[in-house]
Amino acid sequence: MARSTRDGDGHDGEIRLWQEDDWWVATDVETGVTTQGESRTAALENLDDAVALHDGERGRAPTDEELRAAGIDPADNTTGEREPPDVLD
Repeated sequence: MARSTRDGDGHDGEIRLWQEDDWWVATDVETGVTTQGESRTAALENLDDAVALHDGERGRAPTDEELRAAGIDPADNTTGEREPPDVLD
């Protein structure tokens, strides 16, 4: 079990980490969000992303700097301000 401090809110959060077969499982106790990964590091990185989604910190449009860091020229970002198509049609 590991303990960590969440950025920004000063809350000490408890993370539980264990291995099941060939997978590592990580759970954020406060939110109940659980992820897995092939390594401890992967499980914890996946947990960071999943908790951020749970807390509404993800889902915003990337900045031009983030696009460039991902190897994408912002000028080539063809969706621009348009909403993406609904994939459930």
